[in-house]
Amino acid sequence: MSFCSFSGGEIFQNHFEPGVYVCAKCGYELFSSRSKYAHSSPWPAFTETIHADSVAKRPERNSPDALKVSCGRCGNGLGHEFLNDGPKPGQSRF
Repeated sequence: MSFCSFSGGEIFQNHFEPGVYVCAKCGYELFSSRSKYAHSSPWPAFTETIHADSVAKRPERNSPDALKVSCGRCGNGLGHEFLNDGPKPGQSRF
């Protein structure tokens, strides 16, 4: 399954079948369904990546609690990592 951008009807928000979420552009493995959890945002939410280099992160201007996230292989934009917004204290949400 591919990680896709939000288009008003995100089909993977409430999708919890076992599998791997990959970059829609290059197919690189990003997130496992084991790290996915229910969240109120319209996008799927994950606590960790599959590989240490699955994503690249850079600071988000004007938001100290968020990082811009892109595919670690091809640079495709994936959204954000929200620091300390995961299901457990101190955990981040992708």
